[in-house]
Amino acid sequence: MMDYSDRIIIGSDHAAFRLKEIIKKHIEGIGYDIYDAGCNKEESCDYPIIGHEVTRIVKKENCRGILMCGTGLGMSFVANRRPGIRAALCHNEYTAEMSKMHNNANILILGSRVVAESMAIKIVDIWFNTEFEGGRHQRRIDQIDIL
Repeated sequence: MMDYSDRIIIGSDHAAFRLKEIIKKHIEGIGYDIYDAGCNKEESCDYPIIGHEVTRIVKKENCRGILMCGTGLGMSFVANRRPGIRAALCHNEYTAEMSKMHNNANILILGSRVVAESMAIKIVDIWFNTEFEGGRHQRRIDQIDIL
């Protein structure tokens, strides 16, 4: 499987469209290659379609993703249905750090109506810069997708 570690797949529903555009601009400025899976406007849309597209690409390309909706809950429900996806709904710096350090999350989820824009940027930065510890945490991750 190819490694697209510098590629970020991003998507949101209408409620998080504005935050998605802010986060997208921020991470492009850091130097990441972005693929925007939608939505492309603030008009109502169905979040599961976008959530499924982001998770499909993240799994196929072995890259990372960011999903956003009003609370983050809807996107969390969608993303964590796909085996191999570890999507973490983060509300602060600590949850962002732990989602990578202990759970090796491959999708970050943000709630645009829950997290301020400045906090969302901090969460993204911490999430990108935190390394997975491995060890006992890998053993636990390996147990997630057992059917």
